[in-house]
Amino acid sequence: MIAGLYRCASDAAGPVIAAMLDRRRAKGKEDPDRLDERRGIASVPRPDGPLIWIHAASVGEAVSMLSLADRLAGLPGPRLLITTGTVTSARLLAGRMPAGAIHQYVPVDRIGWVRRFLDHWRPDLALWVESELWPNLVGEARRRQIPMVLLNARMSERSFRRWRWAPGFARNLLAGFALCLAQSETAAARLAALGAADVQTVGNLKYAADPLPADAAETARLDAAFGERPRWLAVSTHAGEEEAAAAAHRALAPGHPGLLTIIVPRHPARGPAIARALRKGGVAVALRSAGEPVGPDTDIYLADGMGELGLFFRLAEIAFVGGSLVPHGGHNPIEPARLGCAVLFGPHMGNFASIAAAFLAAGAARQVADTAALAETVGALLAAPETRAAMIAAGTAEAADSRRVLDRVMERIAPFLAPLTATPSADARP
Repeated sequence: MIAGLYRCASDAAGPVIAAMLDRRRAKGKEDPDRLDERRGIASVPRPDGPLIWIHAASVGEAVSMLSLADRLAGLPGPRLLITTGTVTSARLLAGRMPAGAIHQYVPVDRIGWVRRFLDHWRPDLALWVESELWPNLVGEARRRQIPMVLLNARMSERSFRRWRWAPGFARNLLAGFALCLAQSETAAARLAALGAADVQTVGNLKYAADPLPADAAETARLDAAFGERPRWLAVSTHAGEEEAAAAAHRALAPGHPGLLTIIVPRHPARGPAIARALRKGGVAVALRSAGEPVGPDTDIYLADGMGELGLFFRLAEIAFVGGSLVPHGGHNPIEPARLGCAVLFGPHMGNFASIAAAFLAAGAARQVADTAALAETVGALLAAPETRAAMIAAGTAEAADSRRVLDRVMERIAPFLAPLTATPSADARP
């Protein structure tokens, strides 16, 4: 019943959805040249042969599935279609997708647009990443008997409570998935309680990602520009955390002459506004998007470029991972650990609880409660290279050990891949 009401409501909301897309386009949150894709209108032809469709909602999910996409691209026969819903994820994937893979924006979840999308692409297998489950898209794919697997599935306590208010709806939605591979035992238990049929725990696919890339020449140029100055990073920061990093800088600067704090905001479009706010607070800021160089008097380098975390993780040995001093849920600590950073994060790591716990237990990370603790911990690590090196070694070991999760995922989805690779010339689903 709820599914039917949702379908009717989403269909009736056509004018509202169209206005929403226009507003998002005006704000730069939709690609104006590809807006038809959000209406299910494909911008490129469907390739011949079997097609594997991977849906990843945004940047984090897209990054987590890149190693899997590379592995799938090496199989004989199937081609890859990758859908996401944000402009930033599309830009990131443009330079990192496997050769031959196709990117499209996922259609907004109106039944007509969903059907138009599926009519064109006719996927032979659908791999959904994490937790973005659109009822019309899932339901229509199930009706067409497209095999579906939920990868790296997560289910927060808040989402679990919300879904339990509509148990029949949740059960019907999850019944579309032949297999659910959960990030953790907790997520697996919640998915099973909601009605998922075959739930297994293989680990977090974010562990399997390759090290973030960086341009070697730009890395060398910035390293030379920074010189011998002590440095630390605050990355993937959200509103309030840039001010915390600046406050930590002010507290640390007298004891660490020449200190350079590098801030990489989660949403680069906020860069100019952040720079204005920090300058009002009395710190000298160089804004990367404006081409402002780092001079001897620069306190903070505000790196508001797109897809440059790999560059800056290579330029400092201490990285605070944002989204964690504020109640956002945190971001991935494996990425800085893999590139030689001692990792810090705040108390709000709910989105990465199992990873955070493993890092803390291994001595690969430290948790800071507030701005004062952030300054104190960064200062201690700047002053103790041996301690810093031990944390880096522990983090590197944790990240390396976790790479095996990709093999486990490939083993579990092998039965779904076999029909697509047995005869490379097989035609697509009619």
